[in-house]
Amino acid sequence: MVSKTRVVAAAGVAVALGFTAACGGGSSSDKGSTSSGKSEYNAAITSVVNPGDKKGGTLNLWTAQDADFWDPVRGYYAFVWNMNRLYTRKLVDYSAAPGKEGLKLAPDLAQSEPEISADKKTYTFKLKSGIKFDDGSPITSKDIKYGVERVFAQDVLPGGPTYMIEQLDQGQKYPGPYKDTDPNKLGLKSVETPDDSTIIFKLAKPFADFPYLLAMPGSGPVPQKRDTGAQYTSKPAASGPYMMSEYQPGKIVKFVRNPNWDPSTDTIRKALPDAINVTITTNADDMDSRLVAGTADLDIGQTGVQAKARAEILQDPKKKANSDAPATGFIRYAAMSTKVAPFDNVDCRKAVIYASDPTALQTARGGPVAGGDIGTNMLPPNIGGSDPAYDPYGRAQGKPQVDKAKAALAACGKPSGFNTIIAVRNNKPAEVKTAEALQASLATIGVKATIDQYDGAQVSSVVGAPDNVHKKGYGIMIAGWGADWPSGTGYLQALVDSRFIQKNGNYNLAEVADPAIDGLFDQASQETDLTKAQDLYKQVNTKVMEGAYYLPFVFDKALNYRNPRLTNVYIHDAFGMVDFQAVGVSDGK
Repeated sequence: MVSKTRVVAAAGVAVALGFTAACGGGSSSDKGSTSSGKSEYNAAITSVVNPGDKKGGTLNLWTAQDADFWDPVRGYYAFVWNMNRLYTRKLVDYSAAPGKEGLKLAPDLAQSEPEISADKKTYTFKLKSGIKFDDGSPITSKDIKYGVERVFAQDVLPGGPTYMIEQLDQGQKYPGPYKDTDPNKLGLKSVETPDDSTIIFKLAKPFADFPYLLAMPGSGPVPQKRDTGAQYTSKPAASGPYMMSEYQPGKIVKFVRNPNWDPSTDTIRKALPDAINVTITTNADDMDSRLVAGTADLDIGQTGVQAKARAEILQDPKKKANSDAPATGFIRYAAMSTKVAPFDNVDCRKAVIYASDPTALQTARGGPVAGGDIGTNMLPPNIGGSDPAYDPYGRAQGKPQVDKAKAALAACGKPSGFNTIIAVRNNKPAEVKTAEALQASLATIGVKATIDQYDGAQVSSVVGAPDNVHKKGYGIMIAGWGADWPSGTGYLQALVDSRFIQKNGNYNLAEVADPAIDGLFDQASQETDLTKAQDLYKQVNTKVMEGAYYLPFVFDKALNYRNPRLTNVYIHDAFGMVDFQAVGVSDGK
């Protein structure tokens, strides 16, 4: 194995997220993973299925929904971030490998890991030579800066993550490139480009996860002369091995080879197929039928086949051998509002956790294959610092603990139970079913829960608005969450840091306000030692579970089918789905 963690900072410490020195274009087995010439159920989770370097053919992808945006700065769906690896390169990107190795970042457009100042607030990157856009123009540091500046144009380009604004604005109130009237043409002042091959990011305070933000598609280069604002999504410039040749919204997307992509500069992407077609349908069952029949290669949504196909795949050993049910990185859970009585009392919250039937909730989500493993805590298995064996409420035993629930009720002064309301999105059938399963469990200890279904499109103003939660008396809210980047900060902070409680669009549904938890995140933001950072996230997770703010249902899984003709298939832990950029076709068709 040639990948290794390297010391990258002037201060002499390794970046907490873990950089790896990527290997140039070899098989994923060269990157510390295992390979398998045999297709077996779940084989792609830990190994590369059908490894090979054969180029040619067309990869036929399908999806039951179009991208939110193909513009890298606006897309926010997980599958869109995955697809972006085909046409958008960044300074750093996730390594091409299954398992934990894939969670490491590798230099992409950058020559190497960043030089980090002793105070951990300045990141300096040098760009590789010979990197070009699809039109043959060179990619410079100014193109990368411009791409980052577009994040600030939220009036024109809303939709994607805005973490860069939080880290880089620093009081400038930069309006984005479309409204920038600075006569000196400095643009975003916290990003400097002293020459075409150097880019410098200056943070106001240390933030150890900053490189993860640089791995997001919105941090990729954009040539200003080709920027069409809100229309850029229809044909974004390509810096990766493929470029968009055709896009009919809601129907089809076609990618062909980028003739100006130089594989010698790209140590991450294989670029095996000659063309990649994405067919967009609204009939998920029809798509599943095509997958199983072999006329479609992969569902890029990767959220799992429907019930009919699920039964067909699991009952046929040959079909099952071409499927995987990986953890998606999401946890499905119930949040209990600390501002709605009686859940302002920790023992009342514990009563709900103990009374819940873990197996019934898992079944409501789709069972152990399509729903996931029983949730035992609030850090999913793809996050450093997670420990699926950490089970403070004994949920892995799969049954309710009525005696402990009744003892908790007595401790919170409600021995006979109480009334509460469960809020759930009406457009998420599995969430409605889990609400009903929880309602039935709570009835066994005298807790009468009424279910209030609301329009799922209004989540930010219903359960995401604390004032509305208090007014409606929502004691329990059904939800799910996946990380924007694979660290404890990227997953948990929005859910449990008191400083992330918003008037609208709030995701700290429990309104957790624990100074000790906030302080641990502050420590983690400056911790550049991977092991120490992960220990801090373990401590956060422990405090969250001790506070009984959330009831985890499942560590989410999805059963997906892969065409037997595909090569180099593996699940990428950063996305919880197949790494699309690595896949090839064995028959050359």
